[in-house]
Amino acid sequence: MAARSAPSCHLRLEWVYGYRGHQCRNNLFYTAAKEIVYFVAGVGVVYSPREHRQKFYRGHSDDIISLALHPERVLVATGQVGKEPYICVWDSYTVQTISVLKDVHTHGIACLAFDLDGQRLVSVGLDSKNAVCVWDWKRGKMLSMAPGHTDRIFDISWDLYQPNKLVSCGVKHIKFWSLCGNALTPKRGVFGKTGDLQTILCLACARDELTYSGALNGDIYVWKGINLIRTIQGAHTAGIFSMNACEEGFATGGRDGCIRLWDLTFKPITVIDLRETDQGYKGLSVRSVCWRGDHILVGTQDSEIFEIVVHERKKPFLIMQGHCEGELWALAIHPTKPLAVTGSDDRSVRIWSLVDHALIARCNMEEPIRCAAVNVDGIHLALGMKDGSFTVLRVRDMTEVVHIKDRKEAIHELKYSPDGTYLAVGCNDSSVDIYGVAQRYKKMGECVGSLSFITHLDWSSDSRYLQTNDGNGKRLFYRMPGGKEVSNKEETKGVHWASWTCVSGLEVNGIWPKYSEINDINSVDGNYIGQVLVTADDYGIVKLFRYPCLRKGAKFRKYIGHSAHVTNVRWSHDHQWVISIGGADHAVFQWRFIPERKLKDALHIAPQESLADSNSDESDSDLSDVPELDSEIEQETQLTYRRQVYKEDLPQLKEQYKEKQKSGTSKRRERAPGNSIRLHFVHGYRGYDCRSNLFYTQIGEIVYHVAAVGVIYNRQQNTQRFYLGHDDDILCLAIHPSKDYVATGQVGRDPSVHIWDTETIKPLSILKGYHQYGVCAVDFSADGKRLASVGIDESHTVVLWDWKKGEKLSIARGSKDKIFVVKMNPYVPDKLITAGIKHMKFWRRAGGGLVGRKGYIGTLGKNETMMCAVYGWTEEMAFTGTSTGDVCIWRDIFLVKTVKAHDGPVFSMHALEKGFVTGGKDGVVALWDDCFERCLKTYAIKRAALAPGSKGLLLEDNPSIRAISLGHGHILVGTKNGEILEVDKSGPITLLVQGHMEGEVWGLATHPYLPICATVSDDKTLRIWDLSPSHCMLAVRKLKKGGRCCCFSPDGKALAVGLCDGSFLMANADTLEDLVSFHHRKDIISDIRFSPGSGKYLAVASHDSFVDIYNVMSSKRVGICKGATSYITHIDWDIRGKLLQVNTGAKEQLFFEAPRGKRQTIPRMEVEKIGWASWTSVLGLCCEGIWPVIGEVTDVTASCLTHDKMVLATGDDLGFVKLFRYPAKGKCGKFKRYVAHSTQVTNVRWTCDDSTLVTLGGADMSLMVWTNEMEGSREKRPCDSEESDTGSEEDGGYDSDVTRENEISYTIRALSTNIRPMFGIKPHLQQKEPSMDERPPVSRAPPQPEKLQTNNVGKKKRPIEDLMLELVFGYRGRDCRNNVHYLNDGDDIIYHTASIGILHNVATGIQSFYQEHNDDILCLTVNQHPKFVNIVATGQVGDSADMSPTAPSVHIWDAVNKQTLAILRCYHSKGVCSVSFSATGKLLLSVGLDPEHTVTIWRWQEGAKIASKAGHNQRIFVAEFRPDSDSQFVSVGVKHVKFWTLAGRALLSKKGLLSSLADARMQTMLAVAFGANNLTFTGTISGDVCVWKDHILCRVVARAHNGPVFAMYTTLRDGLIVTGGKERPSKEGGAVKLWDQELRRCRAFRLETGQITDCVRSVCRGRGKILVGTRNAEIIEVGEKNAACNILVNGHVDGPIWGLATHPSRDFFLSAAEDGTVRLWDIADKKMLNKVNLGHAARTVCYSPEGDMVAIGMKNGEFIILLVSSLKIWGKKRDRRCAIHDIRFSPDCRFLAVGSSENSVDFYDLSLGPTLNRTSYCKDIPSFVIQMDFSADSRYLQVSTGCYKRHVYEVPSGRHLTDQAAIDRITWATWTSILGSEVMGIWSRHAEKADVTCACVSHSGISLVTGDDFGMVKLFDFPCPEKFAKHKRFLGHSPHVTNIRFTSGDRHVISAGGDDCSLFVWKCVHTPH
Repeated sequence: MAARSAPSCHLRLEWVYGYRGHQCRNNLFYTAAKEIVYFVAGVGVVYSPREHRQKFYRGHSDDIISLALHPERVLVATGQVGKEPYICVWDSYTVQTISVLKDVHTHGIACLAFDLDGQRLVSVGLDSKNAVCVWDWKRGKMLSMAPGHTDRIFDISWDLYQPNKLVSCGVKHIKFWSLCGNALTPKRGVFGKTGDLQTILCLACARDELTYSGALNGDIYVWKGINLIRTIQGAHTAGIFSMNACEEGFATGGRDGCIRLWDLTFKPITVIDLRETDQGYKGLSVRSVCWRGDHILVGTQDSEIFEIVVHERKKPFLIMQGHCEGELWALAIHPTKPLAVTGSDDRSVRIWSLVDHALIARCNMEEPIRCAAVNVDGIHLALGMKDGSFTVLRVRDMTEVVHIKDRKEAIHELKYSPDGTYLAVGCNDSSVDIYGVAQRYKKMGECVGSLSFITHLDWSSDSRYLQTNDGNGKRLFYRMPGGKEVSNKEETKGVHWASWTCVSGLEVNGIWPKYSEINDINSVDGNYIGQVLVTADDYGIVKLFRYPCLRKGAKFRKYIGHSAHVTNVRWSHDHQWVISIGGADHAVFQWRFIPERKLKDALHIAPQESLADSNSDESDSDLSDVPELDSEIEQETQLTYRRQVYKEDLPQLKEQYKEKQKSGTSKRRERAPGNSIRLHFVHGYRGYDCRSNLFYTQIGEIVYHVAAVGVIYNRQQNTQRFYLGHDDDILCLAIHPSKDYVATGQVGRDPSVHIWDTETIKPLSILKGYHQYGVCAVDFSADGKRLASVGIDESHTVVLWDWKKGEKLSIARGSKDKIFVVKMNPYVPDKLITAGIKHMKFWRRAGGGLVGRKGYIGTLGKNETMMCAVYGWTEEMAFTGTSTGDVCIWRDIFLVKTVKAHDGPVFSMHALEKGFVTGGKDGVVALWDDCFERCLKTYAIKRAALAPGSKGLLLEDNPSIRAISLGHGHILVGTKNGEILEVDKSGPITLLVQGHMEGEVWGLATHPYLPICATVSDDKTLRIWDLSPSHCMLAVRKLKKGGRCCCFSPDGKALAVGLCDGSFLMANADTLEDLVSFHHRKDIISDIRFSPGSGKYLAVASHDSFVDIYNVMSSKRVGICKGATSYITHIDWDIRGKLLQVNTGAKEQLFFEAPRGKRQTIPRMEVEKIGWASWTSVLGLCCEGIWPVIGEVTDVTASCLTHDKMVLATGDDLGFVKLFRYPAKGKCGKFKRYVAHSTQVTNVRWTCDDSTLVTLGGADMSLMVWTNEMEGSREKRPCDSEESDTGSEEDGGYDSDVTRENEISYTIRALSTNIRPMFGIKPHLQQKEPSMDERPPVSRAPPQPEKLQTNNVGKKKRPIEDLMLELVFGYRGRDCRNNVHYLNDGDDIIYHTASIGILHNVATGIQSFYQEHNDDILCLTVNQHPKFVNIVATGQVGDSADMSPTAPSVHIWDAVNKQTLAILRCYHSKGVCSVSFSATGKLLLSVGLDPEHTVTIWRWQEGAKIASKAGHNQRIFVAEFRPDSDSQFVSVGVKHVKFWTLAGRALLSKKGLLSSLADARMQTMLAVAFGANNLTFTGTISGDVCVWKDHILCRVVARAHNGPVFAMYTTLRDGLIVTGGKERPSKEGGAVKLWDQELRRCRAFRLETGQITDCVRSVCRGRGKILVGTRNAEIIEVGEKNAACNILVNGHVDGPIWGLATHPSRDFFLSAAEDGTVRLWDIADKKMLNKVNLGHAARTVCYSPEGDMVAIGMKNGEFIILLVSSLKIWGKKRDRRCAIHDIRFSPDCRFLAVGSSENSVDFYDLSLGPTLNRTSYCKDIPSFVIQMDFSADSRYLQVSTGCYKRHVYEVPSGRHLTDQAAIDRITWATWTSILGSEVMGIWSRHAEKADVTCACVSHSGISLVTGDDFGMVKLFDFPCPEKFAKHKRFLGHSPHVTNIRFTSGDRHVISAGGDDCSLFVWKCVHTPH
């Protein structure tokens, strides 16, 4: 029946009426060819005004909402909405896709912009974070991404005058971005006082860092840098929607309907008010403007496009119109002229000329219009309205004839009768009214049969009947004009309908999909003449069906372009066009109808490309009449390869089960066995469901795959080598053009493709992350650089890779049905083909996407299933083999001819220089000439042709051929039966490898004394295999039924076989002829065993739950073992042949006595004491340990014990073969495991001498032979095994420093909280009491005294305008390591503290700083490569890894000029704890503090992340590249050492193997160093150093240090290694040691620091010097020759540093800290002069006014006074129990005030001498004391307290002064208070949880510095009484600046850090005179 194929005619989009002006802006431009580019609905339009012609770009699958023009003005980028929106870059000239950018944004793409040279594109998403993303669009690669803003972003632009800078604007913000590395860092624009904070709608960048932006209120805001400098007010009277920059200046367009032109400095040139022009109207709003030369393009909100010539600006041309906003539903066609009428919710009705493509009339109505109809004479036009009325107009002049309102609900459909006498009006209230036209539309009848709203009407040709459709999908008939319902079906049978627009009815059944019940088809129109039907639906699709189409699910052609629902569709009066209208996009599309006869010519012009599947021009399969699929292919398409449990899931599952079982017993588990096995030979080849997977390598070896193994077979030596990198079934294999690399793709949840070297069998690259479930086809490009792969997910994704880099280049959805093959074009690397079930597609790369075109079959053939494909001798030619045995020949995308090649499917083909070779299901190999004209020769695969050297036997003649390859003078053939054959050109055939055929393999038996084994399988064969070096199948016998088990008799003469039907037979082991057979059971025989010794009895176990015992000699059944509740799985005899052990499926272990079968109960403990003849049981105490942690998910299916009873081998459902020590008692024993089988291992057996283990794979049909390597005998080869995977129970050791470092949690600055326990209301929130000095204006009072006594009065006061960091005393050694390095040949050192990197000159002590980090640095490394001199990488603390500015990041910078080279925002949440450069210096490795401790590798110059993987579940301390490698590195951490390899984009890791070194245990590893020949040294927590060869521990250097080895350094020039540890200094030992290259000899160095223990945290070696960083914040240089120590840097060990005091006259200052020291620092000499150890934590320190005494307050309440000259104690006292917070000398030196946390201030009279008796104290202080200041006359003291209150007290009485006027008159000697109205302005808005902690006013009395909990130092003017005063901020400290002071003469500011224990010295920059 015809409807089963799609119609052979076609629609071509000819015109689109409309332009998208609503919700979009800046979307209209001139291209270089002076065409106009814009978009409407889902179509990009290029309009040529000269030729009045439109071209369409149709690569989008949903509404386009943004557009950007490339600077060269040919390419266009458009972005769409949708769940997975993408960006297309396309050529406006050819309208072809150049690039597709996808997989990043969600919701939609709001804005786009190209940079100056057009290389990069920026996009903004519509997601909640408004993500900003920068692309290298040509490569389809994302360079950087960051959250844009919390609210909508409206415009984004590159700064065309500064590289790597962008500006974005939107709701209430503007942001200035800089791009560095992969980091986009925003700075918010500061509106300040210049303008209001408001929404910015558009922007343009200009020279000199100027940015012009248009605001919502119509002003233009001008920015310089990030600051608003001026506004141009009233530029427009309402929002400015668009701003366009060109050579002449700027054009702006706004909501007020005006266009304004400005010159380059933004001075106005002219105004054009469109509302005032002829075409203008009230409410016109400009959305887009483009100015080029003397032309201006304007797009409006109401879908018009104007073109204005600047000279005649009063006369704009209207070049495009469309309906405005509101849904568009009404469509009618003029009966005689090429006109279409549309009416919309915008209340306008418009008439369009289909010939001239123009609007010819328009009329506005009162109501929204929902439907329209034109009478047959073309005179009247009826419009149905939303309010239930309808209006009739004269078409001629649009005047009203009549207006009738009979209904209340919307009129949805109306139609004139064919004779013109009636009008039927269908309403949403379920009725149809009939009106008489001649009777001035009098109501004649009413049809009321429907229960739902009326959707469609049609009249019969004789105007006697009307049919209706309603919302329920009911179809009803009425007699006209009365409206009586016709219930008799017969009456309407022969009716001929004048039009067909109904969606239900027999004739249109086919438009509905087979199983859908939904009403998503909105409109239909039948073309009787062309016998086609056009439909419109809710998905934006217009479809063409044959008419009539009677059967559901008919085939169709489909066309996209509309975005959401298409509301109506109609044929034009002469059927030349189809008009469709869109509801939401309110666009009118005009399609030209191309009938069949013209189709050929039309198609050759432009077959449509598709990106989304939906653009295919046909339905997904055009022809359903394809012959039935071949049975083999049918079978194959049903394979899903899904797994219950994927190997990738195991680690998580284990963790979950471990959690559950934490409470379980922790019995000491057995060690893993000493033996190991090595894969030796595999019998099998995967041919049953894979094709073209067999090749010759360069040197003539053969490469193929079976199970999870890649096999390289050497046919001369009959040996195999294996690639064991996969962990599940390999499904496809391709060989590199150079024939030495192979790509294999596997099954998996996130399946990978491995590219490996056939010579070394090492992986070169692993590709994953883009497929699901599995990879079914791969192919290399001809240059070998690229690889294409196809997945088996629902849409069979096609991915194109740069495999060496491991990068995905492009990705696309392939097809709904299975794809069998992908082939890359050998001539054009950007092209490829895919072929599969009814599928043939030609692809080309477009950036990150692929554009596919379906093969065009035409009349030549049917759409067949393609099984194989090759390219021919030109880039145009391709050849495919089909499932019917034909070869199709293609040119470009057209089928040219087909040639019959085989009977049955053509499964494989191979191209030669001069021809082709094909192989098919018919078992024939055919050679062809170069154009498939003639077949030159055929070879039939027959037993007769087998050559004598064959390694086996052919099972049948003409097996189905699945793979063919040529080389080395032979044809290599792979068959479906698992055989690999080599066909000589002259005819003889050699069989090389074979395995079982399809069907599970279970039965396995090894011979009692020969190296042979027998297998039996569901493929109904019994086979005997030789396990000796000849490795071949010796014999085979076909069985009637499949078999499940077999067994040799003890003398080896007989072989018993159990079959699937419940019968079993005994055969002669040599001839395989039947001896005897029995059939006593119905179900599968699951195990069969001869009794030991003479083999008198035979036990036969079945799934019927019985074991039968037969007497072999008499052939009689003598006993039955009953009592099992489930099927029997395994049976074993004891040595005496008297007892049977039985396992069942219900996990029972039962015992029976032979021969009668009486059941015995044997205590569990006794079982192992019985001597068993064999052990294949998986239950019982002896093998409890073989069940894995996740026993619920997986079963152990088989086991076998060696004859010496030492090693138990097991096989399980996940494909693992494991070895355990026997007996395996206790849960979860330790094991060695081997992956080679893919799914379950069904059986395992040791050979008679235990030399070999044989294993069977159930589903992979392979027989694997493993050699047993005894303990000690094996040479030290890296073993393929993975040792037992459950972590070691031993703890890794303990050390307080390690524990502290491991448990420390880093907070980011932004989240820091109060360091002091403050309470109360913050100052800026307190209500101010009115002060006393509201004095009358003319006051006789003396002038207010100075607030502060100033001591440089003689000089003119100069305010301080800036602070420059000059010196830092401090180094972060307490919790960071390897962070001190030499630079410039040892002249400089580089290290870090807080958030700054410090370059320190060793000779002069001069420092310079890198200050770009916005939070604490945790790690630092130096690039050692000579090409990258002085390049440093530093990693910092961060918050969550969301790519925002607070995310953790790594900065790479130049240590000399401090320039940032790259910033890498990373996914390590919490922070980056280790960084390391690779050998070439191009790669950088970083490790995170996130819970997974992710390891990431970057190409730092491009900011590109190459690879990333979870590192370990506990803390990783260090990871370092091997100094000679770019791909290998080692990570160490808590009980962890891993050896990593980078392969492409994948990270492979091996755990360190403790090997068999006596009592080696996994300790916590802290440091790593490297030696030659793959040696690695790791330092442990116990002081040992472990030496590893590859990943195996080969020796331990015991007690290399007495404590943890924290640091190791490998010297590149001579290979010597420095280690640093934690030690007490002793005569022979030292905390630093220098070792030889192999860590055998060493020399120790003592650090003369005077500490009790030295704890070294960092070592580095330069020329003759060793640089050491210690836990005590010292950096020391040790001479290698003389061991002399020189301390370069000192710092406080522990913080916070609370106390800070500056000398009254000299450039000295004191600091006091929690580490119990007070230190004296010299700013000029840049060093520490002295340090006093107090024995207790110090809290505060103060100089006397003369500088001769120092007072120190302690944490324990004591205070001490020292004499500066001698450092002798002058006096000490302890009157308080808790910490002293501040201590002060009065200016006259008489009193000492001591403030404590006991809410008290004590006064001591110093004139009474050192007895220090308290004279008095201040009463009623409300909270603890923070700071104190004396007045200049020593009579008052101000105290700031912990409840945000400041009090003033008299001295020495301690009386509280409350008189505000008196307080305001006091002049203070110093000001350090953070409270008081004078300093109200220092409190910021953002201090909810964090406070200002300290302040200090300069000696000049006019500047003020503060420190706060965020780690900021701020500079204010003093006094600053207004809230939120202006200030400058200086970053560098970690959270909590604890104290801050000016030095004498205001030369410097000193700030002290809380968390960072560092002192910063800032140089004050004074304003010049």
